[in-house]
Amino acid sequence: MKVAVIGYSGSGKSTLAGKLGKMYNCPVLYLDKVQFEAGWKERDEEEARLMVKRFLEENHNWVIDGNYTKFYREQRLEESDSIVFFDFSRWTCLYQAYRRFREYRGKTRESMAEGCEEKFDFEFIKWILHDGRTREKKKQYADTISRHGNKVIRLKNREDLELFLQKIN
Repeated sequence: MKVAVIGYSGSGKSTLAGKLGKMYNCPVLYLDKVQFEAGWKERDEEEARLMVKRFLEENHNWVIDGNYTKFYREQRLEESDSIVFFDFSRWTCLYQAYRRFREYRGKTRESMAEGCEEKFDFEFIKWILHDGRTREKKKQYADTISRHGNKVIRLKNREDLELFLQKIN
């Protein structure tokens, strides 16, 4: 089983990816862990791409969490058996990101590189509410649905997520 989990920041992608990895007994690649090194320092792009390439080559089953186009996005989507798209509202994502910050403040989540403590700053809030939802980003998601619609599972809210989890259990 190969599952790509994509969608808006703060929607719950990493949490679901971890659950799916356990459920399907397969490795999970969190692309934020690839993108960042300790202290939120961006990893060298070629090194990061090589990490993703190796993961794809070495694993017959996987769950990959993240949107990064530069990390073989088209290959990941093409190879995946299903694509879970978190299409939650910006306000739901903001609320969930804030809740997550309160839970993990001063800590590093499993889905992040060591030394990347949870943050909730103006830049991230702006990303959730505006910069991460540009026309270009929305078009990218629409194109994904258009090209891979038969394997896209679109979750628009918490109820959709709960129904999805019930269905696969």
